[in-house]
Amino acid sequence: MVIVNDAREYPPGVPSWIDVSTPHPYDAMEFYGTLFGWRFHDAVPPGAPGAYLVATLDGHDVAAISPTDDLDSAVWHSYIAARSADTAVEAVIVAGGAVRTSPVDAGPGGRWAEFADPDGAVFRVWQARRRLGAQLVNEPGTWNFSVLITPRPESAIGFYTDVFGWQVDADLGAGMVRLPGYGDHLANTIDPDIRERQAFAPPGFADVVAGIEQGEAPARWEVRFTVEDRDAAAALAESAGGTVLSSDEGPWTREALIRDPHGALFTVSQFAPTGG
Repeated sequence: MVIVNDAREYPPGVPSWIDVSTPHPYDAMEFYGTLFGWRFHDAVPPGAPGAYLVATLDGHDVAAISPTDDLDSAVWHSYIAARSADTAVEAVIVAGGAVRTSPVDAGPGGRWAEFADPDGAVFRVWQARRRLGAQLVNEPGTWNFSVLITPRPESAIGFYTDVFGWQVDADLGAGMVRLPGYGDHLANTIDPDIRERQAFAPPGFADVVAGIEQGEAPARWEVRFTVEDRDAAAALAESAGGTVLSSDEGPWTREALIRDPHGALFTVSQFAPTGG
């Protein structure tokens, strides 16, 4: 489903935004602009220090590029909506996580903080003000899903349940994380037909907000982007300087794990029932 709404709000506990930190932001602009058709503008006012390069597709905010001085670090970050970044600190610590960056204002756009879960997977929270989150998702060239890859999924589920109220129901299939009430929020705001359109799905499917999958350490959050054709996207990424690390055929999607020219990992995902 395509969601386009420049006033779309995300309830607390729902992943709401992504950005990539990279030591070569303008090279990254060229790479992701080529791959996904993104355009960019700097959200930092002229004359102010720093840069924050917001990516848009068809005029809608979809992601961002953030410069970093760490020449060995390029990574995609997933942000989870929070009513208060400061309150999230206590919740994370009590649940056994760690604070990596204390809450800090990002201008008038909002306030954020960075944490690590008990297995070391890094995530961020976003307390929205003017910048509400991604305004176009599930469209080719946009963010589709964030997935936690962790060696201890059951432990991770306990942590994120304590912090964000997430649940995992066996009827939804392995790895589907839901936030109770999110489907009602969508039905009452931007997606009034969601129940009818998902009538085939098991109860709770409309509440799904993220994924958790078992994988080798280190634990990490991974971002996935919708594409029309996995193979074409993978070939384009390679021609632009990326590296295709693996491909996968599932019952619903065809995916490829890609490393961008400076090391950031992400997945492109083509909706293809039965893997065809």
